[in-house]
Amino acid sequence: MKSVIYIAFLIIALACDKRGAGLYLATPTAPEAIGPAKFQNPLLNAAPDPWVAQRGDFYYFLQTHGNRIEIRKTEKMSQLASASSTVVFNAPATGINSRDVWAPEMFFLQGKWYIYYTASDGQDVNHRMFVLENANEDPTTNNWVDKGQLMTQPADLWSIDGSIFEYSNELFFIWSGRPGAQNNNLTQNIYISKMSNPYTLTGQTVMISTPQHGWERNGFGVNEGPEILKNPDGDVFMIYSASYCGTDDYALGMLRLADNADPLKAVSWSKNPNPVFTKAPSAYGAGHNGFFKSKDGKEDWIIYHANMESHPNNNGCGNVRSTRMQRFTWNADGTPNFGTPVAAGAFLEVPSGE
Repeated sequence: MKSVIYIAFLIIALACDKRGAGLYLATPTAPEAIGPAKFQNPLLNAAPDPWVAQRGDFYYFLQTHGNRIEIRKTEKMSQLASASSTVVFNAPATGINSRDVWAPEMFFLQGKWYIYYTASDGQDVNHRMFVLENANEDPTTNNWVDKGQLMTQPADLWSIDGSIFEYSNELFFIWSGRPGAQNNNLTQNIYISKMSNPYTLTGQTVMISTPQHGWERNGFGVNEGPEILKNPDGDVFMIYSASYCGTDDYALGMLRLADNADPLKAVSWSKNPNPVFTKAPSAYGAGHNGFFKSKDGKEDWIIYHANMESHPNNNGCGNVRSTRMQRFTWNADGTPNFGTPVAAGAFLEVPSGE
């Protein structure tokens, strides 16, 4: 009986083998289509004044913490929340930079990294800008040297939100400041000065923007957080934040530098009459931004902070602000088109190349 069963099994096996795969291979089916990877805003909660530096394969993210400076290092901006974080500066217990450590920005200049940040001794009138330097290729290594206060010229005045502007092989510094040393005038203007090196201002200081429009004066008149943006043709724009940061109407404005013009002349800059990025539901007080390129260099992205909820009492200028990012494009006239802030929780495609 066993030999009969064995012979029958052998016949079936041989028959299946002649058909190629027979009982051993399932008919292949088309794989399910997998769409682009997605992420959601906010990227980080309690993360105001976001800034991104980009070098090689890495992005370096900084934000306001108040008493320290941290750098998050990641290869994918959509995964910022899981990026490793390194503290590179702790504010001293006392002194001119012991409190209100705000808006750090980091640049690679002349073969070294520099961080520019705002701080004070706890008194608003004493807000000033400071510089850290690191000669290591990796800025998360703890080799930072304190270069001290970045002195404004010709007088030591209230100043915050410093940033770098490289133009025509020269180095310029831009920041938000008040016209007097005392705090009885809260108006914040945007100033520019030339630099003799990455930690020293030289020559004249020029005011290139003051809050003149109603949308720049909600709460009180503010122009702050200036950031340089260049389009694919090399045209220069300065994107800045307008109105008091605690209001829902904190927004982005824009200046444009005339072609081949001297950036140290106020007439070289023209202001857009309307804001270029304003509040939306679940993104109130959208502003204080930075820019970066996608991994493959094909897309332009804006990173900014906003509030999830409306703050009608103008108290939205704190750690309730969260970091968001979204892609932007360019208009036919070369100006940036930031669109409107994307709603929190909406799914967005990750930057190309991730």
